[in-house]
Amino acid sequence: QSVPTQGFREAAQRAAPTVVSVVTSNSAARNPRRNDPWFRYFFGDQEGQPQSGVGSGVIVSPEGYVLTNNHVVDRMDDIEVMLTDGRKASAKVIGTDPDTDLAVLKVDLDRLPSITFGDSDAIQVGDAVLAIGNPFGVGQTVTAGIVSALGRNQLGINTFENFIQTDAAINPGNSGGALVDTNGNLVGINSAIYSRSGGSLGIGFAIPVSTARQVMDSLIKEGQVTRGWIGVEPRDLTPEMAETFNLPIKDGVLITGVLHNGPAAQGGLRPGDVVVMVGGAKVANTAQLLATVAALKPGAPAVVKVQRGGELLTLNVVVAKRPRMPVQQQRNQDDQ
Repeated sequence: QSVPTQGFREAAQRAAPTVVSVVTSNSAARNPRRNDPWFRYFFGDQEGQPQSGVGSGVIVSPEGYVLTNNHVVDRMDDIEVMLTDGRKASAKVIGTDPDTDLAVLKVDLDRLPSITFGDSDAIQVGDAVLAIGNPFGVGQTVTAGIVSALGRNQLGINTFENFIQTDAAINPGNSGGALVDTNGNLVGINSAIYSRSGGSLGIGFAIPVSTARQVMDSLIKEGQVTRGWIGVEPRDLTPEMAETFNLPIKDGVLITGVLHNGPAAQGGLRPGDVVVMVGGAKVANTAQLLATVAALKPGAPAVVKVQRGGELLTLNVVVAKRPRMPVQQQRNQDDQ
């Protein structure tokens, strides 16, 4: 990837008009127990304090669809989008996907610019990128950096993780903004930072546009994302585990729990099995198992190969629809 002679100016000028500020508010924080009569008896009918927030979004079509992070708009009553040309509009939530922390909004405005999609599968470590967003609500800001790493997972941020890591400064308020290449093409949606102070330390994470487009298309067409699920609790198989259990393999996913009467249980999986292949695809870790199962069509059978002691078994599991996890479980990858 070559850096244009004029630096990043052209890329920023091309992409910046498509990146919007997302301002959110609700009248009161929602306490899930406020409808409980015992809760009201002890604590009264008082509502929580009003909340407000600010984030970023990317206009992905001239029709007014805006891609952002789910955590930017989650549980917010009022959402307003502000463009770089000064226009403002209320936004409607088309759909959310907490498992990837993505959401699609819709605004009713004419003559909207829209981002050009890039290829996140083609970027490499060391490629130059720009992060565009609204950090701390100060207004649109462009920062530059490189791709520091690819395929980051098991960070405990989202259920499905395959992050692009970058050292381009990403701060609170950048969430939902654009990560673009030096041509101004979208390669990721800025999502999170690793920081003890709350500010940028040069470790930021973006959701690859390949993932974002799939989720976006499903949310626009169906209002939700449908994924496969088999009901197991997995753990990465380590060489030490393989030696302890005297297994003839070194890679795979150890099943530590199986949901009673769930798809995996009905298909014959047991705790202690090591999954090595699902639907013809090899799985070497929990992230691969999660992604592979999620891509399967609910209701369809899947061939699952497991190592059980010294024996390699082939089982047939009918995939179910992945349930929508409670909020406290959405950032936990222990349920496939």
